[in-house]
Amino acid sequence: MTRTPFAALVGVVLALAAMQSGRAQAPDVVQVGLVMPLTGVLGPVGKQAVAGARLYMAQHGDMVAGRKIELIVRDDASVPDNAKRIAQELIVNDKVAILGGGLTPSVLALAPLVTESKTATVVMVSGTSIVTERSPYFVRTSWTHAQQASVLADWAARNGSKRATIIASDWAPGHEAAGVFSASFTAAGGSIDEALKVPLANPDFAPFLQRARDGNPDTLFIFVPASQAAILAKQFVERGLDKSGIKLIGPGDIADDEDLPGMSDAMIGMITAGFYSAAHPSDLNRAYVAAFRKANANVRPNFISVSAYDGMHLIYEALKATGGKTNGDALIEAMKGMAWESPRGPMSIDPKTRDVVHDIYIRKVERVGGELYSVEHETFKAIKDPAKVANK
Repeated sequence: MTRTPFAALVGVVLALAAMQSGRAQAPDVVQVGLVMPLTGVLGPVGKQAVAGARLYMAQHGDMVAGRKIELIVRDDASVPDNAKRIAQELIVNDKVAILGGGLTPSVLALAPLVTESKTATVVMVSGTSIVTERSPYFVRTSWTHAQQASVLADWAARNGSKRATIIASDWAPGHEAAGVFSASFTAAGGSIDEALKVPLANPDFAPFLQRARDGNPDTLFIFVPASQAAILAKQFVERGLDKSGIKLIGPGDIADDEDLPGMSDAMIGMITAGFYSAAHPSDLNRAYVAAFRKANANVRPNFISVSAYDGMHLIYEALKATGGKTNGDALIEAMKGMAWESPRGPMSIDPKTRDVVHDIYIRKVERVGGELYSVEHETFKAIKDPAKVANK
C-alpha cells in the first residue's frame, strides 16, 4: 500500500518523538555525529574535518561534565539526500544528541530535520552566509566567504588596486565571494572591469586569463576550488600575466595548506585573505600543527581541520556550561557568545547570528624551510559576517 504524504510525515514525527525519549536511555554517553564527505572529489575536505575533531578528543579526553563523548562518523559522499537520510538515522536510531555539519548543500538539507528535532548542530565546513539563517539550531565554527572577500577587497583598494577583473567558478560559493568582493571593492573606490564565470567541472582557465589580460586590469581576483588553484596559477605564469603587473589575489581556500606542499613555485607571491594558515605564528598553532602531522602521516592541517577542531571545542564547552545536559535549546544558548583562543587565533560566536567571529589575515605565499606556506602580513581583527552586519 502506498503511504500518503501525511502518513509519511506522521511517521517522521513519531520517530523524532521516539528519539527524544530514547536519548535518556544512555545518560552517561553523549553521541556526536559528523556527517561529512569522505569519498569522491571532496573526500579530502571531510577527512581533514574528521581528523581535526578526533585530534581535539585525543588531546582533551572523552569525558565532559561526567558524560562520555562518542564520535560517530558517516560519509554522505557530498550528496544532500544522503546527508539528510544519514542524519535522521543518527538522531533516531543512534540517539545522537549533537551533529557536526559539512558542505553547504548537505547542511541546508539538514535544516528542517534538526529544527524539528531540536538538535544542536555545529557547522564545521560550510562557508555560505545564509546557512545559519536556515535553522536556529545551527552554530558555525568554520568561516564565511563574505568575511574573506570583503577584507581582501578593502586591502586591495588600500594598496593601490583601482581596476579589478574577477574569475570565479560558476557555483554558489563562487557567486557569493565574487558578489561580496565586487560590492566591497567598488564601495572602497575601485571598479570591476569584468566578472567571468568559469565552469566548475574540468575548467580550462586559458581563455579566461587571456580575456582578463586583454582588459589590462591592475588586479585579478580569483575564486576556484583549492584543487584547481595550482592549475590556474600555472597558466597565469605561462601566459605571462605574472610579468604584466597584474596582481593575483583570492580567498584563503585557493592556497590550501594540504595542497600547497605539492604546488609549484608559480604560487609564490599570491596574495590571499584567510582565517587560518599552518604558518600562523603562535605557540598554540605550532603545537596543533605538530600534533596533527604526527597523528595523520605528516599531512599538514588546513583551514577545514581547524574548523572541526574548534567545533569540538565549542561542543565540549557548551556541555560543561549545561552540566552535561544535551537539550538543544540549552546547548545553543550556551554556545552563543562563547570566546576562546584557537590555533587560528582569537575567535568567538556572535550571540545574535550564531556565526563565527575571528581574525582574517592577509597572507602571501612564500617558500619557508623548503615548503610553500601562506605567511601572514596583516591582520583584520574580529571580523563578523558582513552580509549579516549589513542586514541589521
